[in-house]
Amino acid sequence: MSSVFSQPFFQHAVLAGTFIAVACGLVGYFLVLRAQIFAGDALSHVAFTGAMAALAGGYDLRLGLFAATIGAGLLFGGLGRRGRPDDVVIGSVFAWILGLGAFFLTVYTTSRSGSDQGGAGTTVLFGSIFGLHGDQAAVAVAIAVLVCLLTLLIARPLLFATLDEAVAAARGVPVRLLGFGFLALAGATAAEATQAVGSLLLLGLLAAPAGAAIRLTDRPFRALALSAALAVADMWGGLLLSAERPELPPSFAIMATAGAVYAATFLIRPSRAAQPAPA
Repeated sequence: MSSVFSQPFFQHAVLAGTFIAVACGLVGYFLVLRAQIFAGDALSHVAFTGAMAALAGGYDLRLGLFAATIGAGLLFGGLGRRGRPDDVVIGSVFAWILGLGAFFLTVYTTSRSGSDQGGAGTTVLFGSIFGLHGDQAAVAVAIAVLVCLLTLLIARPLLFATLDEAVAAARGVPVRLLGFGFLALAGATAAEATQAVGSLLLLGLLAAPAGAAIRLTDRPFRALALSAALAVADMWGGLLLSAERPELPPSFAIMATAGAVYAATFLIRPSRAAQPAPA
């Protein structure tokens, strides 16, 4: 194990994974609070379609990841009410995106499968955090830091708009603009997380830490911080588990850790403040 810690691939994975986890924890908290987990699920499939489109066209898959997920997030907001898409809108776009993904996958496998990116399709689906190079890890950290800063910048008005949209709008909060901005951040986070755990599993990294945090505390900003901390703990635990047992893929190990932590919250009964007896 000590020899693994000194390896550059593990250090890059820990560095990038830590910041990606923080971004997932912060954005995931608001996804859960705003009941937009279905949108997060749709963005995971959008990430696959965007990456396949970029690879089929001979471009860097990261270009397709970010363009597709951020664009889809803005599309969800535009088709919904006040920047909050409903399930019908998401489901309709979801089906269309899956069809495009199948098309681009066919184009890629028939025209470019013999190139040096032959395994890129599998990487997009299941992630390859141990395959990040130094420059890729640095870019991932920079984007994750930007996502975190923007999320914290809009956290207070976004929380207000989430808990009481009508009152927030009456008080002058730009509810629709916040909805658009948050969905764009969710798209960027989905693209980031795809590089770590893959498009098939990124929803777990968005939902599980946030769900656990909400179960453990009722205080919004404490839950926001706890969601980010739990996401980092899940990331570190999964990377250590995969390093200890190399037969376990890192994506599976990270998701197994996140699932175990969330399940453990059902065994904990957080203390609630005593409610005054009615007169």
